[in-house]
Amino acid sequence: MSRFDLTPYRRSTVGFDRLFDLLENQARLNAGDNYPPFNISRSGEDNYRITLAVAGFRPQDIDITAQQNLLVVQGKKREELDDGSQFIHVGIANRGFERRFELADFVRVERADLADGLLIIDLVREVPEAMKPKKIPVGGQQPLQVVTNEADDRSSNAA
Repeated sequence: MSRFDLTPYRRSTVGFDRLFDLLENQARLNAGDNYPPFNISRSGEDNYRITLAVAGFRPQDIDITAQQNLLVVQGKKREELDDGSQFIHVGIANRGFERRFELADFVRVERADLADGLLIIDLVREVPEAMKPKKIPVGGQQPLQVVTNEADDRSSNAA
């Protein structure tokens, strides 16, 4: 097991303890189990998607819980009906699992779908208006303006 030594960073930073704790905990928790496999993708500035390969699980076998800054996906092992047949080889995993994903502030689950053995969870980051940066005019005569992305400003001026 490889271990990150974050001590030099802890000595020279203030207020990042939570971030370093998250990194160390994730390295410790994810060291052994890679089931079920998953992808995390980003589409756009504030949209994310987690895709888990959960072949053999039905929607009622999966429990998704979103808490503040934490997403927990659990799959419950289903009991097989005894139809008198015996397995000669079992290659499709049917074991229970739990996957935890730490979410950044203001990230919420938008929806979850299960199709073709893939569980797709869409996430979106919604920063409240009060948390967005604002331009402060000198002299206080003009109202505050929300700062926008410069690329958006250039594209609207070109049109």
